[in-house]
Amino acid sequence: MPPKGKQGTRGQKQIVEENKSTLVFYRNILLAVNVLYFTVYFIFFWDNFTTLPVMMTLTAVSMSVGSYHFMNSMAQPTYNQGTLVDSGIDLNMEAGMAEHAPEDIILLTTIVQSLSLISNYFWLFLLLAPARAFYMLWVNVLGPWFFAEAPEQPVDDKKAKKLERKMKRLQR
Repeated sequence: MPPKGKQGTRGQKQIVEENKSTLVFYRNILLAVNVLYFTVYFIFFWDNFTTLPVMMTLTAVSMSVGSYHFMNSMAQPTYNQGTLVDSGIDLNMEAGMAEHAPEDIILLTTIVQSLSLISNYFWLFLLLAPARAFYMLWVNVLGPWFFAEAPEQPVDDKKAKKLERKMKRLQR
């Protein structure tokens, strides 16, 4: 049974604490996956560490680290003389900016980087990031703009009567 009444809002201090724990979680994911990836690659696949894996690894690491720093900058709280003024963007907000941009990219790149230990063809999944960005652009901006109905033009009485007479003449 859902609770009755208005859902409680979270305070700014709680948002700051949740943002810190979210950032720690994603930092730990980044560190764990990269340590595992480089350890396994250097021990078992040193012969195969050629230009393609190096470039793709640098791409994945730069995407995930850049996303982490973007997420970190969004969540920076603002203090004035020790008092919390602004908690920053809530990283755990449903359907918020943080959900669509950095968290998805971090998860995508770490999963792809891990799977690339099995086969280099898994690097192709990094193409999902621009595909998702184009999808979000289409759904939220371009699609509604292209398929919006034209606004109706206000018709004054004189023009309406003239159009009516013209239509009657054409019917005869």
